[in-house]
Amino acid sequence: MENINALLRRAALSYYNGKPMMPDAEFDRLAELCNFEEVGHSGGKIKHYYQLFSLQKVFENEISTNNPFQTYKKPVVVTPKLDGAAVSLLYVEGKLHRALTRGNGKKGIDVTEHLKTRVPHTIHPNSPSVVQITGEVVAPKAIKNSRNYAAGALNLKDTKEFETRELLFIVYGLQPYIKETWTQDMNLLSGWNFWTVVENEWTQYPNDGYVFRIDSNKDFENFGYTAHHPKGAYALKRRQKGVKTILVDVIWSVGKSGVVAPVAILKPVEIDDAIISRATLHNMAHIRGLNLEIGCEVEVIRSGEIIPRIVRRVD
Repeated sequence: MENINALLRRAALSYYNGKPMMPDAEFDRLAELCNFEEVGHSGGKIKHYYQLFSLQKVFENEISTNNPFQTYKKPVVVTPKLDGAAVSLLYVEGKLHRALTRGNGKKGIDVTEHLKTRVPHTIHPNSPSVVQITGEVVAPKAIKNSRNYAAGALNLKDTKEFETRELLFIVYGLQPYIKETWTQDMNLLSGWNFWTVVENEWTQYPNDGYVFRIDSNKDFENFGYTAHHPKGAYALKRRQKGVKTILVDVIWSVGKSGVVAPVAILKPVEIDDAIISRATLHNMAHIRGLNLEIGCEVEVIRSGEIIPRIVRRVD
């Protein structure tokens, strides 16, 4: 906190002397972070300096009719969509101040001590006073269930144990922008001793598609945002191939919100290194729409690579 408090004190003094050193919005955001820390957040979630948005998904068989950049004629960069655990790094006056897990995109959990073992502690002295660098903690796909391995490592209590894990932090975001294009920003980060998504295909690490991003930072921002994702980027995804199994039973489960919903009990089957024995069925209309019966053969996928879902009955 000392770095931010010292910066805010100088900014306030400059402001009252008629020579503001940062925009009001930036000052307010930093002040909010400080206030949040002063009241304590032990075990809680902390606000990201910049929100971490998710990406709009476009599937390969839909790209000809659903290309978000259909009329955009300037350069678009294509990079692998790494499949690990997203983390934001906050640097204040060139020094690593904090690392947060993605969480809900607005707030995450503090993993600073862990990330100190993987990222530079300082960046270029001529960088902006406050910088957020975003990337993915990934594990080699040779490790079984590597996505969960990476995410689980961030939850470890012991930093020394975290250090023993085979993990890499690969950068794909920088805010505020420093150069005119995203590619130039990534090259800048490479010079600051970060691994970036543009310098390698990263085929030794798991990915679940490709990211298409408008290279011009100005055009990217002009495309705007929805509440969930930027309009200047999208993830091109492969349609998942389902695995066949048997619907053994249907039970009713009460969710956290109190809603009662049907759950499929399946003959256990392995999907993406995970053993699946249950899948969501949403409601009775969904069951009727799929024409499901106890004992029938079904096709199951892991929706979003996480939630098991029955997509059809196999006749």
